[in-house]
Amino acid sequence: MDLFIVLVICLSCLILFSLWNGSYAKGKLPPGPTPLPIVGNILQLNTKNISKSLSMLAKAYGPVFTAYFGRKPTVVLHGYKAVKEALIDRGEEFSGRGSLPVFEELSQNSGIVFSNGKIWKHTRRFSLMVLRNMGMGKKTIEDRIQEEISYLVETLKKTNASPCDPTSLLSCVPCNVICSVIFHTRFDYNDLKFQTLIKYFHENLMIVSSPWMQLYNAFPFLHYIPGCHKKLFKNVACQKEFILEKVKQHQELLDINNPQDFIDYFLIKMEKEKHNKQSEFTMDNLVITIWDMFGAGTETTSTTMRYGLLLLLKHPEIAAKVQQEIDRVIGRQRSPCMQDRSRMPYTDAVVHEIQRYIDLVPTSLLHAVTEDIQFREYFIPKGTNILIHLSSVLHDDKEFPNPEQFDPGHFLDESGHFKKSDYFMPFSAGKRVCVGESLARMELFLILTSILQNFTLKPLVDPKDIDTTPIVNGLGSVPPFYELCFIPV
Repeated sequence: MDLFIVLVICLSCLILFSLWNGSYAKGKLPPGPTPLPIVGNILQLNTKNISKSLSMLAKAYGPVFTAYFGRKPTVVLHGYKAVKEALIDRGEEFSGRGSLPVFEELSQNSGIVFSNGKIWKHTRRFSLMVLRNMGMGKKTIEDRIQEEISYLVETLKKTNASPCDPTSLLSCVPCNVICSVIFHTRFDYNDLKFQTLIKYFHENLMIVSSPWMQLYNAFPFLHYIPGCHKKLFKNVACQKEFILEKVKQHQELLDINNPQDFIDYFLIKMEKEKHNKQSEFTMDNLVITIWDMFGAGTETTSTTMRYGLLLLLKHPEIAAKVQQEIDRVIGRQRSPCMQDRSRMPYTDAVVHEIQRYIDLVPTSLLHAVTEDIQFREYFIPKGTNILIHLSSVLHDDKEFPNPEQFDPGHFLDESGHFKKSDYFMPFSAGKRVCVGESLARMELFLILTSILQNFTLKPLVDPKDIDTTPIVNGLGSVPPFYELCFIPV
């Protein structure tokens, strides 16, 4: 009995301390819903659609508020003004990567996506330099994309207009383009290792976007019990093994005077800094950097494209208008190129609207402040997680009337010319903006125009019965799986 009383007193003290501590922190941080001990605000959020929950909280607490995912406070920035003020006007202060336990475990503060401090700055700067040297954003990489698209078109023709799931095929182009940059090689679409690599990326996106992973990141102790995170760790281990095998092959054939790809450049940098014990250029960092580039360069583009085709199946009149523009500007005798984009405002608007509408990464990846700061009338301590609610920018109803409607007119002026928008932030913004943004933009335009130049998209059901609601909406917004027929034109 005495032991029971002691336990009750200890538990009561713990709860009171948590409440006091939360209240103390809340006094300095922006306002927000009152957190419960241990669990924070998790029970007040819909883990199947965090983005929608955040929008509702913003109505109650304003564009800058605090939510607790577990015991740690996270400052949420909602709406264009708050996001721009943080990421663009005060980019350096908000350039940290926030704490996401699952990715911290996978990356160990290496690579260019989930790292912080010197290792992030040096790796990102080096990677951007190498990618530019290899033609990123230039004609060199455009030629490579066009070549890969030609393989895709031939493969789609071989379906003989039969129903097919486009998931794997749409991944082949961006994945092979990244392979050419990293490994200086491409894979046949039927290559088993290649298809397995792509399968892992699909599975990983589904897992990290699941409600379970939202809970895992709030309560890392869940690592020790069964769950889909086990599958994620297994998949990533296999991907790293694949990457390491390629790196070892490069080590054996390396010509320091003639680097052929990203791995060669990195290995040469490692050799130059081998006597520097503080060097960020290590084998572990190389493997994670490549893994980052694969994930960012393959799954995001292919998922955007897969969602885009589903939207065009739902809206055949929009697909038909794109095809009319293709016939007028490009014709059927040559492949689309990036110079065509400036003369194809409607197609350009469709590509932008696909990215805006699908809202692929609704809350971006967590940021963190790199020092104690005063933001508006609030004090935010160094290291505090910052959640950038990109949905609130991409679906702003003043900038995009009827934002829940798929409408290319959101990016067209009254004369039908393409209209830029500062609110278009699918790649985020500021210091942590996606390294591969220029590549992704190029791929999306060229893949879409090439497919519609060669095929008419035919759904298996009536367009009005097509459901475009994502099947999961967590870290990523994943479209439902579907089949369609590619009818040659």
